[in-house]
Amino acid sequence: MHNCEVLIIGSGLAALTTALHLAEHKHVTILTKRELLDSASAWAQGGIAAVLDSHDSVEAHIRDTLVAGAGLCDEHVTRFVVSQGKEMIDWLAAQGVVFTHEPRSASYHLTREGGHSERRVVHAADATGRVVQTSLAERIRSHPNITLLENYLAIDLITGRRTGDDERRVYGVYALNNDTGRVETFAAGFVVLASGGAGKVYLYTTNPDTSTGDGIAMAWRAGCRVGNMEFIQFHPTCLYHPQTKSFLITEAVRGEGGVLKLPDGTRFMPEHDPRAELATRDVVARAIDYEMKKRGLDCVYLDISHKPAKFIIEHFPNIFRHLSELGIDMTQEPIPVVPAAHFSCGGVVTDMWGCTDLCNLYAVGEVAFTGLHGANRLASNSLLECLVFGRACARHILENSPSESDTIPEWDESRVTDADEEIVISHNWAELRRFMWDYVGIVRTNKRLARAAHRIRLLQDEIDEFYQNFRVTHDLIELRNLVLTADLIVRSAMLRHESRGLHYSRDYPEMMPVGGNTVINPRPGLVCPGVCEVLMPEL
Repeated sequence: MHNCEVLIIGSGLAALTTALHLAEHKHVTILTKRELLDSASAWAQGGIAAVLDSHDSVEAHIRDTLVAGAGLCDEHVTRFVVSQGKEMIDWLAAQGVVFTHEPRSASYHLTREGGHSERRVVHAADATGRVVQTSLAERIRSHPNITLLENYLAIDLITGRRTGDDERRVYGVYALNNDTGRVETFAAGFVVLASGGAGKVYLYTTNPDTSTGDGIAMAWRAGCRVGNMEFIQFHPTCLYHPQTKSFLITEAVRGEGGVLKLPDGTRFMPEHDPRAELATRDVVARAIDYEMKKRGLDCVYLDISHKPAKFIIEHFPNIFRHLSELGIDMTQEPIPVVPAAHFSCGGVVTDMWGCTDLCNLYAVGEVAFTGLHGANRLASNSLLECLVFGRACARHILENSPSESDTIPEWDESRVTDADEEIVISHNWAELRRFMWDYVGIVRTNKRLARAAHRIRLLQDEIDEFYQNFRVTHDLIELRNLVLTADLIVRSAMLRHESRGLHYSRDYPEMMPVGGNTVINPRPGLVCPGVCEVLMPEL
């Protein structure tokens, strides 16, 4: 039995921000299922949206966020996040993060991305996430009040249903030690889910292999509501190449003048939106999907070769280097690209402090539904959300009393055996990702969603039987979580009878005059007293 003051699950920017703000006052334990830097945050190329220029304003950033969110952003939450942009950039700089500056200037170089009316994306060349995470990781590893446990995969939350105490309270987590193959019990006064999104539910994704919906699935099984799970953002420009895996071509390439073309060199985005390549991600991804299906194309092309080679190499050194290794010279030729699942705008319902429906359980980062992103995330708002809610979560924890229980049971595997056919897991994983891509992708229909729901039910029955009879493994836990997350995505999509933001349905092509959030609840009436309700109406 491990006893923790605060247990954080995940190691992305939200997790590290929360940990560093807590560590001066409490001992923090971080569980991450691989190594510290294995997170979607470390893969982020573009940057962090923040108002830093005198020509820009908080009001303009709020307005751009609301427009991108297609009527579903919580304006109060949006103002809360956006207004803290400069403060959070200053905090990162104080932690040792070095951002790209204008030549011979003390000012940050700001780039522009789709949906932004001004240049407001502060970045570290084209590897912002890696630079930020590496800097914070150094602080994490050296902090005396932080314990880092790598290669631990959380299985389930321990609530009052297991301990015989208050069912609305969380007391800890069961986690698989990947090094030993044994399940260990973690009692915790506070638990923070910072486990990221669920991009691996799709065949093509820009996300790392760790993005398997673990936090969303655990919270749902424990009794938490989830919201807006149908809004999956597909990044328009993922590299299309047989020798590479899930390599993102940052939106900043379009922000700095890159244009999208058909194989014959024809530019097509002006035909789809007056903002052309600088339209929001949902618009650009749908336009690419339309052109590919209409013309039977494997990909389209992103071309910035009209810019000076020196400019391209200085602004996108890592992309240039990676493409060069594959025989593509982006200074001389266009880049083959396709859309890929990138970000989950929905997640575990939280309030302004990151509190969930269960007492002393928090969710921050991509795992959470805060109301900031609405029906479509504005580019580079996600890392800002991690920073703001990570700090808010830490402040709330410091002001509240921990959970305590003397009756936390150890993990019981006395009635299970080792699996005899683990090939079933890999086959189910492949099937899930394929039909989610085919049926629940960029363009949806009632028939496609019904087919996906049927396939999910069959998979769930098979996986549940496997889970109940055999010892858990890393792959089984992730598959169990992915199938549940897929079910939540499909159920949410079937409830939305309109097209809005990232959810486009051929059966309901129009947007309703008034929009609401798709909030579904596994256990009505379980909400912890004192947790703020979502302000906007539910569907």
